[in-house]
Amino acid sequence: MKPHPDFERLKELFPAVREYQELAKKHGINDVFQDNGGKILQVCLALNLTVTGQRMGNDAKDETGKEFELKTVNLLNRSLSFTTHHHLNPTILAKYRQVDWIFATYQGIELREIYRLTPEQMEHWFSQWEAAWHSKGGKDLNNPKVPVPFVRRRGWLVYSNVGEALEQAPTRLSLPPDLQDRPGRRSR
Repeated sequence: MKPHPDFERLKELFPAVREYQELAKKHGINDVFQDNGGKILQVCLALNLTVTGQRMGNDAKDETGKEFELKTVNLLNRSLSFTTHHHLNPTILAKYRQVDWIFATYQGIELREIYRLTPEQMEHWFSQWEAAWHSKGGKDLNNPKVPVPFVRRRGWLVYSNVGEALEQAPTRLSLPPDLQDRPGRRSR
């Protein structure tokens, strides 16, 4: 077997990938190619969050220690839903009900939007998943979905570069004071 002609180009590009990995490592991500590591790094840096580094816990926290569940979706894969957890059960749901959620949309590797939803805004899904778990006799649910249109309709847009040229700086929107002070408030 012999290498593809593009292998030489990959070798030329790889020093930049190594730099990206070093930046990720500084922020607690050991592999940018695994478990959406590169995308999680980008979302955390855009929102000034810190990766918790807990495989079974919440994904990130802010400077006050408030934790968040992070989800990403690549819209080029024609997926219009965020996946949740491979073994969703009441224990995981209890954890989910305690934290705000950050949802990021991507087109390939390009970050487009980041939304924030409170547990109260997510309760529609939590209740449905809990009922489904009980109706299946206590069998864990495999990756229930949260539709992108639901997130866009109900969430607070906290970051966007939709409609802008890639060279331009993205817009970073702040949360209204009522969401910062009382995280249960509905956005729209």
